[in-house]
Amino acid sequence: MTTTKKSNKGLILIFIAVFTLPVILAKFALEYNWFTQAATNNGELLQPALDMTNLLAEDHTKKWRMLYVLPAQCDASCENAIYSLTQLHSALGKEQDRVEALVIVLPDSDATAITAMASNKHLSVLASDQQSVNQVFKQVTTNGIFIADTLNNIILRYPTQHDQQQAVLHSRDILSDMRKVLKLSRIG
Repeated sequence: MTTTKKSNKGLILIFIAVFTLPVILAKFALEYNWFTQAATNNGELLQPALDMTNLLAEDHTKKWRMLYVLPAQCDASCENAIYSLTQLHSALGKEQDRVEALVIVLPDSDATAITAMASNKHLSVLASDQQSVNQVFKQVTTNGIFIADTLNNIILRYPTQHDQQQAVLHSRDILSDMRKVLKLSRIG
């Protein structure tokens, strides 16, 4: 009789431990960051998102935007960024009409690059002033390709690349993220 009681007590203790131990371990894992939290985006998530509403005219349509701020001197990384924007827009296929590839041009931006972009049907050019761009980007460097949502919030940043091979590889990351947001979004 005592062996039956002891085995029942042991069975109950094992049963309680099996159900409570995972809960306790999960609580400690969350509190003490024992694991890295998963992220599915490839770009740098901007927190908080940057509001670019003051850069756009009121008649702009609600579209997703891939944007780039054209610097004063367009070097290899600048040329790769412009090339990437064009290729990314083409690679979106049937989703192209939901996305705008936008290059923000400042008064001191490289004139030869502006002239070269004029014939590109995949790129939209937006003239702006340095003060408006500074208000939007505040503490974030403008050196990169950005993704903005349909509410004009810049949410992701991708660094530019000097090497064309690296630029093409990083373009795949941008394309992957664009496809994800377009799949999840019903707007734009």
